[in-house]
Formats: sequence, structure tokens, C-alpha cells
Amino acid sequence: MLTLYFEDLVPGRTFDCGAKTVTEEEIIRFGVEFDPQPFHIDVQAARASPFGGLIASGVHTFAIFTRLLADAVMVDVANLGGAGVNDLRWFAPVRPGDTLHARATILDGTRPSRSRDDRGVVMLRGELHRDDGALIWHATVISVVARRP
Repeated sequence: MLTLYFEDLVPGRTFDCGAKTVTEEEIIRFGVEFDPQPFHIDVQAARASPFGGLIASGVHTFAIFTRLLADAVMVDVANLGGAGVNDLRWFAPVRPGDTLHARATILDGTRPSRSRDDRGVVMLRGELHRDDGALIWHATVISVVARRP
């Protein structure tokens, strides 16, 4: 059931999107399919890499955030689709056993559509933090959201 429309997504509103612990198996599985670099798919080769061990692909990290956001927030939003991603940055590698906590904050710049009265443009800052509080990743995610009928 949709409960959140454009009007509900006001700048400053923050959503705790839950957490996910990343496993070695899923890092390798994702890497093999989508980003087959040695430090994502081969434990031995990863030890000899500049990272000193296996790390998750950056795309995998973004996918984890996307899933947590979808399950915690977007399932209840009258979302009409994504419009882009800005300021995508990785600050630290994600290793097997890391637990990532997701947060989304609605940003200034959220505005009604200039061309369609039935929707608005929502900008949110997505962040992933490790258990120790370290910021691992952030991006500005832009979505088109229906206005309340």
C-alpha cells in the first residue's frame, strides 16, 4: 500500500533503512557476474592487491544500498522511477563480515516537476556506514515521485 507521496518527502526527513552484513560468498558471486577483477573474486589474488584482501565491488555496494532503500522506504513511495545519481563516492572498501547501515535523507532541491503537475523530483542523500560509524559510501539519488491525488 502506497503511503508516501511527493508532499511527504520534505527536505530534512531521514529514513533508517536497516543493515546488511556482507559475506565472502556474495562478494565473490557478485564479482564473478558483474565486476570480475581479482580483488573481488579471488581470495589469494586479493591478498596481493593494494587492498590486502577481498573487497566488494563498488557496484555491489551501491546495489546493497538500493536494496535496503527499496525494502525500507521505496516500497511505500509512489515512485515513478529513477532520474539519476550524482556525487557517487566510495570512501572505504567493504570486506567480508562488514555490516553496512543505510540511511536516506531528503535534500533541498526536491521540487515539483516543471512540466507535469502530477509529480515531483525528489533528491535524497544515500549513505552507508560500517558498524564503527565510518562512512563507506554516499550518493545523491534522484527520483520522480507522484503527487498526492
